[in-house]
Amino acid sequence: MKQRTFLTTLALFLIFFNLGISIVSVAMFRDTVNRAEDRSLSAHYFIASSLIKDLQVVKSRGTDIDASLSSLLQPYMYLSGDNKAGLVFYKNNRLVFSSKDATVLQSNFMEPPGNGNCLATIRKIDGRTYVVVSGKLPVPYDFYTLVYFYDTTEAINSWSRLKNILFLAGLVLSVLLAFGLILVLNRIFRPLKQISWTSKNIVNGAYETRLPVSGHDELTEMSQSFNHMAEEIQRQMTELKDAADKKQQFVDNFAHELRTPLTAIYGYAEYMQKAVLSEDDRLSALNYIMSESRRLQTVAFQLLELANLQNNQITCEELKVYGLFEAVSQTLYGKLAEKNVQIEFNSEIETIRGDSCLMESMLINLIDNAIRACSEGGHIIVSAAKESGRKTISVWDNGKGMTPEVLSQITEPFYRGEKSRNRNDGGAGLGLALCKQIAGSHNAELSFNSRPCEGTTVKITFTT
Repeated sequence: MKQRTFLTTLALFLIFFNLGISIVSVAMFRDTVNRAEDRSLSAHYFIASSLIKDLQVVKSRGTDIDASLSSLLQPYMYLSGDNKAGLVFYKNNRLVFSSKDATVLQSNFMEPPGNGNCLATIRKIDGRTYVVVSGKLPVPYDFYTLVYFYDTTEAINSWSRLKNILFLAGLVLSVLLAFGLILVLNRIFRPLKQISWTSKNIVNGAYETRLPVSGHDELTEMSQSFNHMAEEIQRQMTELKDAADKKQQFVDNFAHELRTPLTAIYGYAEYMQKAVLSEDDRLSALNYIMSESRRLQTVAFQLLELANLQNNQITCEELKVYGLFEAVSQTLYGKLAEKNVQIEFNSEIETIRGDSCLMESMLINLIDNAIRACSEGGHIIVSAAKESGRKTISVWDNGKGMTPEVLSQITEPFYRGEKSRNRNDGGAGLGLALCKQIAGSHNAELSFNSRPCEGTTVKITFTT
């Protein structure tokens, strides 16, 4: 594109510039010729007028005109003052006077006109250019023809030299323009090259590549817009990559979660099929199969609940806080008693707005995690209060707590804080991910505060 622009611009400049020089040269040539013709016509008219008077005087004296012609015409030879003018005089078709080499002039262009008009022509002979004016004298001397010629060679040569100088200057100017145009086009097209280079880098995955921005012109605005576009592309690609990584991690974790119970179910089923078992061993194997089946059922239900939260809008209503706490306490009574964990419910607010089933599910998951974190004889406090004008529900436990690393990933699906990924407690790693989804659907914020060996506090802050 740059080459086409350069060639097109240079060609247009050369065409119009040389056309301009040609027009100026033609105008100068016509002006030179017109001035020479006007001068020659004026001189011819003056000589012819004066000569008529001289002829009349000679005739009145009774002197022979033909014999006096040389003496009458000789004074007019000095009118030009630079020996460039010449006179030729004809009587009928016979040359009777010539101020220069009449043989050369007559053999080339000197022929008397056939009418009485005064004619001015440009003729060239032996490398010289002449303006020739010929015309008959008025009646009664119309058998005489006066030819005036003026050598305009120097003027034509001066015009030719000036024309050559103009074209030479045009050539030099064209060369300078070509270099200047290359520099300008290089500067203009540099951002386009940079855009092309940057675009290729972005296509190849270098999303952080940016265009340099300097100045306050249109190219600067274009560079800023391109950089903004690149930033948006980088942001979206980062989000897509993060989403893809999370999805892949979800699939990997999901496969990991399914593999263990399925392997156990298949193994015990095969064991029961092939081995001869006592009644106690058979019941033990069946209990294990049912336990792992319940784990798979829990994972399936929680995944379904997560999907429903993402795709459906919830219906909120005013919920009695103590009624919500009582329902949760009844659901978790068996686990609390089994592990001998004490739970305490406190509320400073009467109602809270939300979906009853989802709110119960969120509190059950949070308290269930707190029960797992507590040792035998642990303590859990569930409180509802108003802080800074916002309603909150918090779950505190005096369990083993969590490190900052665990806290940063605790709401990821299938994530487990224990590196051994111990499943003896029955957890699937989806509870807190589900709690985060429920909190988000209620326009609430879920926050964690925990330290190893000092317990954990989970707070739900309702923003609306």
